[in-house]
Amino acid sequence: METEIRALKTLKNATVMAHNYQPMEIQALADVVGDSLELAAKAKATGADLIVICGVRFMAETAKILNPDRKVIIPVEDAGCPLADFLTPDLIRAAKERHPDAAVVVYVNSTAEVKAIADITCTSANAVRVVASLPNDTILFGPDANLAAYVQRELPGKTIIPVPPGGHCYVHAGFTLADVEAARRRGDMIVCHPECPPEIQEQADLVASTSGMVRSAAGTDRSWSIFTEREMAARLRVLYPGRVFYEKPEAVCADMKKTSVADLRRALDREEHEIVLPREVMDRARRSIERMIAVGA
Repeated sequence: METEIRALKTLKNATVMAHNYQPMEIQALADVVGDSLELAAKAKATGADLIVICGVRFMAETAKILNPDRKVIIPVEDAGCPLADFLTPDLIRAAKERHPDAAVVVYVNSTAEVKAIADITCTSANAVRVVASLPNDTILFGPDANLAAYVQRELPGKTIIPVPPGGHCYVHAGFTLADVEAARRRGDMIVCHPECPPEIQEQADLVASTSGMVRSAAGTDRSWSIFTEREMAARLRVLYPGRVFYEKPEAVCADMKKTSVADLRRALDREEHEIVLPREVMDRARRSIERMIAVGA
């Protein structure tokens, strides 16, 4: 199947993009591996006729929004994101009525319809930079309340209002102070994602997106405890052989693990499942995404 996948990529001028949380056998077959911001930027820059997103639906939607005239497919149709499901356009409209002078910043872990009514999107890698770039003192930020808390801590001069107040990623919400204590006993450097709860962020030695983890790992030889989806530790072990990276075995995103090599091969062969979005939604969402890309990482 791996040989067939490589042949199909060439035959169809296809590019395969995989998120850092995808199974390692999928990452090994991808042309691009990265976090949401990296995948968005590469999707916009690609010259491929067919874009295959190995991740979850909002990532494939983002690639389609940035490439409206190209075919974008996702190998597993029901690979979703429970975090994205927390936020709806109606919730944003209601919050905007209460705070008419606020800017609306939405995490890329959101639906196309939500992105379409945002002022700008962000990722965990550039959320602080994006919010700092805005003139507004009040920011409506969704759907991840823990990432909102991180931005608030980094930018105390702004008022960050999470929409909804309880939005969270169940994988990152699963990290506890007991995990912190276990890492300290081993003498590890604690590296956590900003989707982790604030009390975990406060105990961490480094708070970083997955791309930030990749960059920062080059600067130290210490063992790391990775407080994010467990596949990130596997990726770091590939990038930095000989280094010690501990993951939490239970930290699994079920939707990220739905994609198999067989799914990828079938998707390339049949060119399924195609992402189709209304043109007006794509046009409005594209503006908010491109504003984010212009701000940078």
